[in-house]
Amino acid sequence: MAEELNINKIIDAAERIGTIGSPSSTKELTLDILGSAVEKKLVGELAFFKYLQDGMENYALGQITDVELRNAWLEDPTMRSLARQRGQVNPISGQQDTHLGIMTLSAVFANNGNGYEPSILGTVPQTGTNIQLANDELIKTLLYQYQQEIFYLGNVYGSKPRLPLWFKHFDTGKNGAGEAYHLGIFGKTGSGKSVLAKMVLTAYMRYPKMAILVIDPQGEFSKDFREEVTTGQFKLPLKKIADYNGKETFVISVKNLVLDRWELFEEILYESLFFERLSVPYGENRALACNVIRERLERQNFKLENLYERKTFDAAWEILSNTDVQVEFYRSEASRTRFNNKLIASNKDDFFNQYWTPVTKLFRKDRENARTADSALTWLLSVEDKEGNQKKTRPMLIIDLSKEQAEGLYWTEKIQALVIKRILDGLNYTAEQFYKGGKNLNTLVVIDEAHRLAPRETPQNESEARVRSVLVDAARTTRKYGLGWLFISQTLSSLHKEIISQLRINFFGFGLSMGTEFMALKELAGGDQNALKLYQSFRDPHSAFDSKSRQYSFMTIGPVSPLSFAGTPLFFTAFNEVQQLLDANNIRV
Repeated sequence: MAEELNINKIIDAAERIGTIGSPSSTKELTLDILGSAVEKKLVGELAFFKYLQDGMENYALGQITDVELRNAWLEDPTMRSLARQRGQVNPISGQQDTHLGIMTLSAVFANNGNGYEPSILGTVPQTGTNIQLANDELIKTLLYQYQQEIFYLGNVYGSKPRLPLWFKHFDTGKNGAGEAYHLGIFGKTGSGKSVLAKMVLTAYMRYPKMAILVIDPQGEFSKDFREEVTTGQFKLPLKKIADYNGKETFVISVKNLVLDRWELFEEILYESLFFERLSVPYGENRALACNVIRERLERQNFKLENLYERKTFDAAWEILSNTDVQVEFYRSEASRTRFNNKLIASNKDDFFNQYWTPVTKLFRKDRENARTADSALTWLLSVEDKEGNQKKTRPMLIIDLSKEQAEGLYWTEKIQALVIKRILDGLNYTAEQFYKGGKNLNTLVVIDEAHRLAPRETPQNESEARVRSVLVDAARTTRKYGLGWLFISQTLSSLHKEIISQLRINFFGFGLSMGTEFMALKELAGGDQNALKLYQSFRDPHSAFDSKSRQYSFMTIGPVSPLSFAGTPLFFTAFNEVQQLLDANNIRV
């Protein structure tokens, strides 16, 4: 009863902007805008109306996506001609104008006597039903039963209320979705997608039993967790927020990630400058030579972690100097002679220091905080500690694969792709083992630069093609393990279609409103023309006069908000100050 009195008081105080007009349907309403509201900014505003359905009070909310001016008198050719000559036709111009709005519904709540439950607009209320502007008080009242689940990333686009969102963990129980799901964040450079992804991470950090893995090709996230000085206005203290939530974090980089597979050594050696300096070009001969070195070193019981030692290099050099071995990768005598001459003329010390060591150091174990991919993933995914007790809080692992962390190591985009594949293979294998043991992983994996790792077109480079294949397969299969993915991409049209089709929640920032990007967006938005028009009204954040006035706007599709269960797109402007995010979600750091 107290809630009913409270909501009636809120409705009485809410500003009226119009009434339901004709034609209207259960999906989209035509609004007759009141004269007192025609000078207000209405597009984007979150509005609501109260109506009766099946004997219960219902409250429908939606965003105004379009406003149209009509003047039937001035549409007459004669009047239009007069208006063209005089500019105004009194008393028609201005006085006979009508403003029509379009309201797209996103949520309906029914008062069942014990609270508010999701409902549907099963009928169209009569014309003349009041349309009023929603506010934070109304939204909080309708969602008071779910306040602990709500998380705020910003305000309703073009409006003042904060848009309530919810990010559920992937297990059963309180605040759980009961299954894993995949998310996508898209937008061109400078649209705020990386910052939004970090804000989303803060939402998932709230769950003690949820593990989080960030694969960070550019080092974007790692700097925040290392608390390094970064550029930009929005410096989110991710490490402090993790500490506030009791989550242990560990940043592992190229410097301390130990590679642990002979196949990787063979592939990296192939990509490196080692054989290029011996005049063996890319192709079958080089692949065979790499395979020969790997097999012979393994046969001689050399260990991967000791590849960096001089004696291992000397053994490899001796293998290559053996004419019987050379036959395995060079069939013609002329080719073998040319290779031998190059080998003899080469400086062994230079080769060891410049071309062998940078590759083999990637496999060296005696580095500070050294971890293999398997040991790091087992630490992350395990639900039990070393003593076999259930972990109260599961950790976060951030893998920094940026080039700036690879000082003294051989590192290229191709090598990065090989290492990412190794991590993904280890992740899938570990996930399968936990799944066979009847354990739900309840883990989120964040993939930055997803368009580069899983492009729509098949990459020419084989290692990059294999990474794409693993990611596409993971998007299809890992949900059953309790493993969800957050893909961050600058483009929508160039990301693999299979991944896009598996995404349940999407965020679209500025920069997808033209060409193939817009066509791809149109498909996902279901062809909703009014929603697409509203998206196209997004301003480039960098067109603002200063950084404080920048607006990072997003359209979201999917069950990410208690106001979007009708399946319609929602629009919001993300907070552009860290303190706004912290205060809105009661985070104390």
